[in-house]
Amino acid sequence: MNIILIGYMGSGKTTVGKALSSKLNYSFKDLDAEIEKIEGKKITTIFSEKGEIYFRKKENEVLQNILSKENKLVLSTGGGTPCYGTIMDDLLKTENAIPVYLNASLDLLTERLFSEKEKRPLISHLESKELLKDFVRKHLFERSFVYNKAAINVSVDDKEVSEIVEELILKLF
Repeated sequence: MNIILIGYMGSGKTTVGKALSSKLNYSFKDLDAEIEKIEGKKITTIFSEKGEIYFRKKENEVLQNILSKENKLVLSTGGGTPCYGTIMDDLLKTENAIPVYLNASLDLLTERLFSEKEKRPLISHLESKELLKDFVRKHLFERSFVYNKAAINVSVDDKEVSEIVEELILKLF
């Protein structure tokens, strides 16, 4: 079984993914890191040089490739991954994949993302917390329908990573 972590940027997919994979003795991969390896470029560079459409197509290709070859994997995806094309519906139909939504509140996401916005191409231009909050609010409104299709939905607010991992394990097994 492969556990596919989805959720908005800053929801903790990579941090929780690493902890969950360690606890389960599964492999861990970060989809963005895999794309960077294949492309030989940072995600920000891919976005600026080739655009979002190219990136989303490459993202889907790498995702499908990973899922066709892996088992006992925890995969952290990008925030927009399940929202592109039919990716979420495809994940739900994939026998060896369980999409898990790490659900973080608007306030938590705003706090986490503001301090690391320079590393994130979609929000690096937002200069205040209010602008960032409005941006995230709009995205969550657009994406929540897709995110909420996940087989498992876990709130991450006010929880330590270990608590989230334990809750996930209880829901998964």
